[in-house]
Amino acid sequence: MNAETQQRILDAVDAGFEAQLATTRDFVAIPSTRGAEGPCQDMIGDLLRARGYEVDDWHINVEDLKDLRGFGPIEHDFSKARSVVGTYRPNTEAGKSLILQGHCDVVPAGPLELWDTPPFSPVIKDGKMFGRGACDMKSGTIGALYALDAIKAAGLKPTARIHFQSVIEEESTGVGALSTLQRGYRADACFIPEPTAGKMVRSQVGVIWFRLQVKGHPTHVAFAGSGSNAIMAAYHLVQALQKLEIEWNERAKADRHFKTLNHPINFNPGIIKGGDWVSSVPAWCDVDCRIAILPGWSVADHQKEIMACVAAASRNHRFLANNPPEVEWSGFLSEGYELTNSAAPEAAFGKAFDKVYGGAVEDLVFTALTDTRFYGLNYGIASLCFGASGGEMHGFNEYVDLDSLKKTTRAMALFIAEWCGVEKA
Repeated sequence: MNAETQQRILDAVDAGFEAQLATTRDFVAIPSTRGAEGPCQDMIGDLLRARGYEVDDWHINVEDLKDLRGFGPIEHDFSKARSVVGTYRPNTEAGKSLILQGHCDVVPAGPLELWDTPPFSPVIKDGKMFGRGACDMKSGTIGALYALDAIKAAGLKPTARIHFQSVIEEESTGVGALSTLQRGYRADACFIPEPTAGKMVRSQVGVIWFRLQVKGHPTHVAFAGSGSNAIMAAYHLVQALQKLEIEWNERAKADRHFKTLNHPINFNPGIIKGGDWVSSVPAWCDVDCRIAILPGWSVADHQKEIMACVAAASRNHRFLANNPPEVEWSGFLSEGYELTNSAAPEAAFGKAFDKVYGGAVEDLVFTALTDTRFYGLNYGIASLCFGASGGEMHGFNEYVDLDSLKKTTRAMALFIAEWCGVEKA
């Protein structure tokens, strides 16, 4: 691809950027929390059909997925869960095929009064777009769509098959991405524009979600000593798991990527529910937890370590010793992933990056996870993860930096053209 062709594509990205932001605002404005992603999938389907893509929009059947590698259990009503894939098929098959994927699910906004502006009324100010999902990762998804638009606007068309995929459940199990693979979608490479601050994810953690279900013995608080407080017993278990977190971080010092980080394994008790009455010693407490594991670590082996930790802590507790808690697997059961066998797509992206940013792309060791793992671990498909800068993901006042978003879109457009090949439309 010569310099003139590259510049035509870059100019087309710039010319379409205001329209891209308008579409991104509309996408962010949809409150697509877990179980409510349908309107976002409707929007993506409409955008793809309007552009002439062949659209596959289907309901996900958990029974089709439960035996696949990386499946995480689903606890909520999944009857409306859908995946949407738009496929471009070229007239001339000359380049390499590509999956472009984004997730439309977002985490809860939390107390609305703690946001400076409403989370689902996106606002642009100071070169940033604010809103839940603006950074993680609705701007990246729309950016990928407009990168494809820019190639067309430049008078070109790709010469390889492209699947544009919008998935759900990235924030909790990953079964949306898994469903596209079960459906049969494959390509020579995958590209996921998660917000990575302009760096390439080289290695990422896996995640295990679990729930501690703790029993107590209720009594009137006036006689608290004769009962057993389930909330305090749960805290006893959390303290034991914090020690397990320390042990796993010591183990991580031997990992070739994660040894560069001070604390890559993070344990988080994220949801707690318990008790029925403030003047009664609580008879129950549930704590939903998340902990990371590194690439190459067995999910099953580390589940056993969690169970052993909880059992040992229970034996040292007056009530739990005879009334052991239950551990329930409540979401992610995901392996860590290291990008390998990716020289060809990385070389293509390296050319695009150098043209837009200058120099070589930096590596990122990622203490969260992405859907890239399914493509690499399950099917040996090199899966690149690169995206814009932003902040406050999963927090208040989430935002994406717009200059960074434009650069990311430019790089994606050049990468698609380089990897898939282009010809005159």
